[in-house]
Amino acid sequence: MALTIYHNPRCSKSRKTLQLIRDAGIEPVIVLYLKNPPDAAQIIELAERLGEPVVALLRQGESEFKQADDLPALDDDQALADWLSAHPIVLQRPIVVDADSGRAIVGRPPENVEELMG
Repeated sequence: MALTIYHNPRCSKSRKTLQLIRDAGIEPVIVLYLKNPPDAAQIIELAERLGEPVVALLRQGESEFKQADDLPALDDDQALADWLSAHPIVLQRPIVVDADSGRAIVGRPPENVEELMG
């Protein structure tokens, strides 16, 4: 199983999700998305793998989201993906992708990752 986790080590949900993956004997590829943000195309791909529109990847409770004066229309996936790439702190976390199945989940709660791992 080839898993990738979009990880923020400061987030307890992200840390717990990573631990659940490792406890299952899997060492995932770890993307520290705050240091290496996904580009707009990757964000659109993540949304497709999640089966959601890009707006579902926004953490709307984040102050950066609430205070944004450059936020595009919430129904414009491409513009939102561009914006989210420039503001990665607003990205839902953690996102875990299974390269084998092409599926992804948001690890909130962390136990959601068990669905990907079978």
